[in-house]
Amino acid sequence: MSHRELYCDVCEGVALFEAPPCVDGHGTDCPELICIDCGAAVVVSAFAFPVTPLAVRRRQPARRAA
Repeated sequence: MSHRELYCDVCEGVALFEAPPCVDGHGTDCPELICIDCGAAVVVSAFAFPVTPLAVRRRQPARRAA
């Protein structure tokens, strides 16, 4: 099991967290972590957003003073 140091809200300090046996097949990269001291669970995840092309701006004619 992998260990990570994270802030634990229950312990109110930095504690070691470990990944429990993962039934989803993540192995040591499981996003679920458990505090070794108090047993509090956290889920660590990253959000992935698809890259979308920016709207092409049309060039507007320059304004001229009258």
